[in-house]
Amino acid sequence: MPAAISFRMRLCANALAGHGVIACPTEAVWGLSCDPFSDVAVQRLLDLKQRPAHKGLILVAGDESQLAFLLDDLPEALQRKVRVSWPGPNTWLVPHRGRVPALVHGRFESVAVRVSGHPLVRALCQAHGGPLVSSSANVAGSPAPKTLLAVRNYFGNRLDAVLPGLVGGAQRPSIIRDVFSDEVFRA
Repeated sequence: MPAAISFRMRLCANALAGHGVIACPTEAVWGLSCDPFSDVAVQRLLDLKQRPAHKGLILVAGDESQLAFLLDDLPEALQRKVRVSWPGPNTWLVPHRGRVPALVHGRFESVAVRVSGHPLVRALCQAHGGPLVSSSANVAGSPAPKTLLAVRNYFGNRLDAVLPGLVGGAQRPSIIRDVFSDEVFRA
């Protein structure tokens, strides 16, 4: 990792540890991230996006082990189904069993989880030491940004840090499916 990116990675990891909200490129669009276990950070992210808390948020991880606390209770066949789809653009709705804050799961009994295929997101999760909230870096109802300039136009200097980089090659955000039924909620 180039020194400039490594320095920015540390800045972002420190901002996350301090209940901050950061922006980073993801597979398809720029995203906002924060520590899912910091109610202060998650509420701030929701406020920035003007997103209602009842809708829930996605957890993104650097590797499967960061989501083991949610996956290990699933039947082995379902664990295999999820794990062979990662890393990549597959987000799965899995039961949260009260293991994530209400601000993250919203009104649902499940939470959306994914192991990212974007190298910077994966490295950021590793630097943070766990999964992160990942939500498109836009105000609710506005187009998801593909550039840092668009992120800055939405949020100005209200973010705690930015991880520079390029959006991956995906044309659209990840598919969201229920782990039990395979019902697609976002294609």
